[in-house]
Amino acid sequence: MDHGYRTPRNLRARSLLAGEASAAAAEVESAFLATPDPSAAAFFDVDNTIMQGASLFHLARGLYKRKFFTTSQLLDAAWKQTYFRLAGVEDPEHVESARASALAFIAGHEVAELEAVCLDIFDEQMASRIWPGTRALTQMHLDEGQRVWLVTAAPVEIARVIAARLGLTGALGTVAESVDGVYTGRLVGEMLHHEAKADAVRALARTEGLDLERCSAYSDSANDLPMLSLVGRPCAINPDRRLREHARRHGWQVWDYRTGRKAAKVGVLGAAVAGGLAGAAFGVSRARRG
Repeated sequence: MDHGYRTPRNLRARSLLAGEASAAAAEVESAFLATPDPSAAAFFDVDNTIMQGASLFHLARGLYKRKFFTTSQLLDAAWKQTYFRLAGVEDPEHVESARASALAFIAGHEVAELEAVCLDIFDEQMASRIWPGTRALTQMHLDEGQRVWLVTAAPVEIARVIAARLGLTGALGTVAESVDGVYTGRLVGEMLHHEAKADAVRALARTEGLDLERCSAYSDSANDLPMLSLVGRPCAINPDRRLREHARRHGWQVWDYRTGRKAAKVGVLGAAVAGGLAGAAFGVSRARRG
């Protein structure tokens, strides 16, 4: 069995590939957009930054409702993701198994079908969960003539829908492969997470001629420190403990739109289960090949 994915060098290459694929997809959307301030932009994480909760969780619920996968498949994927979070175990073979299971859910489905489903799922389950405060921040950047992109580990299809519904420029999301409009069941690189988000922003900045020192980035999670640290104007939104502490140490702006900091008190087990259910659908993004 090939264990090449275990090596840091291979993982880094997959992260770069994921970032470049996501940036390429966003480039198509913004190629003809003229802005008064073309060298500055803003990048927003989605989960608990733009919207309350996990977009992948709502996507998984919507796909399950539409019979994209069975109850046993959903529970199996949820268990694997929950195990990773609670035990802190990320054995490469186990991770690859979970990834393959999730991608198998949409292998053979048409891209157009998923895109249509994502529109319905946003309107049914996500629209009411958008944070008004963060939405106002996106509008502030748009009013200043800057482009605004979402940057998320969620599939690029649902990320694009959220961006379109909010009137934003576009989205960087996890990209999976499709051939002739049909999903193959393989990711392009890795999920757009941690370093891959920073790689995607760098790639987009090169393509679009952005000055990252003039750009802004927003997130709730310390996992996004690589992206936040890229820009001249990082901001913590509804931050987790690690990000809040980092932001305070470095003098970053902090905004918290949660009533009574309720979200900060959510139990570890509840968060893990929600993340596990979300993991059942993380592979539903695509890239066109050939």
